[in-house]
Amino acid sequence: MLGLIVSEITNPFFPELVQEFENLAVAQGYEVLIGSTNYEPARTESLLRRLMQRNVDGVAVMTFGIEEDLVKKLVEREFPLVFVDAGPDLPNIRTIKVDYGEGIRQGVQHLAALGHRQIAFISGPLRLRSAVARRDAFLKAMGELGLNVPSEHMIEGSHTMEGGIAAMEKLATLESLPTAIMCSNDMTAIGVLHGLHHTTHKVPADISVVGFDDIHLAQFMLPPLTTIEMSCHDLAAAAVEALRAGIETDHPKAARKEWNVPTRLVVRQSTTFPRGSLPALVHSEKAGRGGR
Repeated sequence: MLGLIVSEITNPFFPELVQEFENLAVAQGYEVLIGSTNYEPARTESLLRRLMQRNVDGVAVMTFGIEEDLVKKLVEREFPLVFVDAGPDLPNIRTIKVDYGEGIRQGVQHLAALGHRQIAFISGPLRLRSAVARRDAFLKAMGELGLNVPSEHMIEGSHTMEGGIAAMEKLATLESLPTAIMCSNDMTAIGVLHGLHHTTHKVPADISVVGFDDIHLAQFMLPPLTTIEMSCHDLAAAAVEALRAGIETDHPKAARKEWNVPTRLVVRQSTTFPRGSLPALVHSEKAGRGGR
């Protein structure tokens, strides 16, 4: 029996992760018990205690932002645990490391190659380690290209559609709107698309939008969302394998402590040349001829 704790069941990313985890675990002969924390540390601790009372053999805590103090409290128990991004160096703890930097670097380079220089970033709640990691990866990638990010272009969001709408409303009040927006997750990006729908600004003609996660819904947005893929299958496979390594004494990777999950850019139709640039004007002219 394996336990799986996720952050929030209303974000489509997590049901996708749960499904992948359950499919892989069942294929290896395990049953799965699932709980969600809604980002509340006390609920995380309570869920873990309840899972242990159910005699699960190990738990994957896939919450993308667990606090250090809680980690220390949880790992006092001699029990196989898997964390995302952060975990102490103890025999019963294994960690999944997500390469936020590479995917976000690809996203920034994609926008820069199109000609964007004024790129805003909407982060997740900065109390979450994963949100800070994504924000820092964005700033580093911009710095590598010599691009400045004004403070008003850095907005703290909530990893929700409502947060994306609110962040877009803030950006819309600026004297000069950025030509592109990168978001810390797809739900935020979908909120940005929704917020822009009620303005005169069109995506991507007036402003390009990039998400992060590549949830299933992203490809069905209008326009289909350019995003950074963090594969639910890869995450689930790493979590199941890491738990098995902690539970099964004869597992070939029993001594391994870290599993790495890559990220990559998926280009769709929510990004194009910056408004007013020569390539954008040429593209618009060609499209107009095609329409006639």
